[in-house]
Amino acid sequence: MCDWKRFVKYCKETSGPYGGGRNVSQTIVVVDDEPTLRNRLRKYLQSEGFTVYEAESGAVLRDLLDRVRVDLVVLDLMLPGEDGLSITRDLRARTQVGILILTGKGDAVDRIVGLEMGADDYLAKPFELRELLARVRSILRRVSAPPPSAPAPSAANPAATSINGFDRVHFDRWSLDLRKMELRDEGGEAIHLTGAEFRILRKFVENPGRTLNRDQLMSAMAERDWTPYDRSIDLHISNLRKKLEADPKKPGLIKTVRSFGYVFTPSVETA
Repeated sequence: MCDWKRFVKYCKETSGPYGGGRNVSQTIVVVDDEPTLRNRLRKYLQSEGFTVYEAESGAVLRDLLDRVRVDLVVLDLMLPGEDGLSITRDLRARTQVGILILTGKGDAVDRIVGLEMGADDYLAKPFELRELLARVRSILRRVSAPPPSAPAPSAANPAATSINGFDRVHFDRWSLDLRKMELRDEGGEAIHLTGAEFRILRKFVENPGRTLNRDQLMSAMAERDWTPYDRSIDLHISNLRKKLEADPKKPGLIKTVRSFGYVFTPSVETA
């Protein structure tokens, strides 16, 4: 006869990262030069069902990456020798592994640089372990899920490829083809956009002059499972500014509205 209680317990322990059970297939490396903190994070994340390795340097991390399939790296920026920013840049150039950077409370510049180099999120020390876990799970959902595909054009869904019946819009010196998902400058040169960048830009051109908060922008990215700790939207905005703005450090097209979100300032013309 089936032992129902044991069966339920087994299901919970093997339900994978998207439920409340074990994260049986996901591996994390904690990179920090403080053995006490590394050990603490390893034990906590292991108690949540992850496979966890420790590394005290970039060299040890790379050795692990050569031997083990890694899903996420929890990386302290303030490492002796090769620092976390250099490791982040190298990781993003070689892999698609998730990266959560740990920073000192006042290291705002390093946090921004880390995100621009490709980190998925950051966490300032000191932090609550539950917040660390929330950020870890949020990143793992993104790196594990396939990118959502663009809606297929159809008569029943004309909005999938047009705005007010138009397939192309113009703003500032840019032209955005909604059907082909192409961005071109005034000389006709195509600028590559990731899927997330295109969806965010589309949301902006649909709402020129309107301030959009993170909820609205994350919804446009089809990020169904995100948390208030999620900062990936800031990284995508930063990358869009690099592609659109004459001076990304002094953005004029996508402006930050402090404590709320972002506003797309240029007028949008349809054609």
